[in-house]
Amino acid sequence: MHTRGFIEATRAAGHGEEGPWARFGYGPGDNPIFDQMHEAAALVVGASVSAAQAVWEGQVEHAFNAAGGLHHAMPQRASGFCVYDDPAVAIAWLLERGAERVAYVDVDVHHGDGPQAIFYDDPRVLTASIHEKAPWFFPGTGEATETGGPNAPGSALNVPLAPGTGDDAWLAAFRGKILPAVRAFEPDVLVTQLGCDTHTTDPLAELDLTTRAYRETARELHALAHEAARGRWVATGGGGYQWASVVPRAWTIYFAEMAGALDTLPPELPAAFVAEAGALAGAPVPDRLDAP
Repeated sequence: MHTRGFIEATRAAGHGEEGPWARFGYGPGDNPIFDQMHEAAALVVGASVSAAQAVWEGQVEHAFNAAGGLHHAMPQRASGFCVYDDPAVAIAWLLERGAERVAYVDVDVHHGDGPQAIFYDDPRVLTASIHEKAPWFFPGTGEATETGGPNAPGSALNVPLAPGTGDDAWLAAFRGKILPAVRAFEPDVLVTQLGCDTHTTDPLAELDLTTRAYRETARELHALAHEAARGRWVATGGGGYQWASVVPRAWTIYFAEMAGALDTLPPELPAAFVAEAGALAGAPVPDRLDAP
């Protein structure tokens, strides 16, 4: 799925070799070169593929790779903090192993442009993304008019939302557009990207969601997996730049829902975590899972 040239360039750049790495998306900005870049990114991909394998082979119904969700990487270049596109690789693995239809749902604040571009002309994959859209906002794609290639009309669904969209409007759009499309598609597997940079406090975006939206989205996706995909649900993480105050709580909510334990979790967070996270962040963090 990623080109051999891109993989070799990523490995070489991460081993300190000189080269025209800018053509592969590396350099100053979102994708700086770092030591053993290929090896680190390959571990993330491997975890998402392992999650897909466990679900497809029936070892588990649901699997979550919180380190994954690197949805901006393209076949020949890195983009948007993403080296390799692990959700797309996991989807490709599922298709190679016999899945006839895979639905990809992306709730990150940024458009899921990588999986859409990779599968835009493949009728076996539905890519559905609900995201912030504004003229200045990365990655600049994700218009409602992007609906699939000539061989796969209707295989892409985009729900662009204005900056400032809050819980109620976001959930209404999600329920009104994303859920019916996935149900109609009847996938063999549901793959999701669970970015939580939609949070009202996230420094890189302008949506206005709280953890209430994450809790309700988790329940909706769980029900959707059982209703539309025979329970098969592969989840990945994604964006989220309030790493101490939001990300751990958001992904705990999703993981707990996947494990059937969300309703039994105490709302109070462990005191040791609150103290350590606050010290590392240099600011107080919420002490309750259900804090906004």
